[in-house]
Amino acid sequence: MKTTLRFRVACVAAALALGPLTGCVAVVVGIAAGAGTVAYVRGELETTLSAGYEKSVEATNLAVQQLQFARVAERRDALSDTITVRTAGDRKVVIRINKIADFSSRVRIRVGIFGDEALSLTILEKIRANLSSTP
Repeated sequence: MKTTLRFRVACVAAALALGPLTGCVAVVVGIAAGAGTVAYVRGELETTLSAGYEKSVEATNLAVQQLQFARVAERRDALSDTITVRTAGDRKVVIRINKIADFSSRVRIRVGIFGDEALSLTILEKIRANLSSTP
């Protein structure tokens, strides 16, 4: 556990140090109540959820319904799921969920070609809220 926290802190420190040099890296850190680290890099938001793969997929599908996105496609197998949706403004959103371990999943969200950090965070927060409300 200590090694993981040290690794996360080192990654955040490295990203923050490189941020002014690249101009395209933004990192949002939330270490409160299991929030983990959220990275927004080159238009894609990425985080690790403390929930199993099936629960993460279920929470994501519920978030898509709650946000009233139009489902375009879904590709799924036992280890990964890619959900493609369109917003009311006809913006393409791709949400990828990958199984990491029994109680851990990686979620990546990309809005359009160049990304939209605010909308990506809104989608992530909806997914997290759904995970919190399910037993």
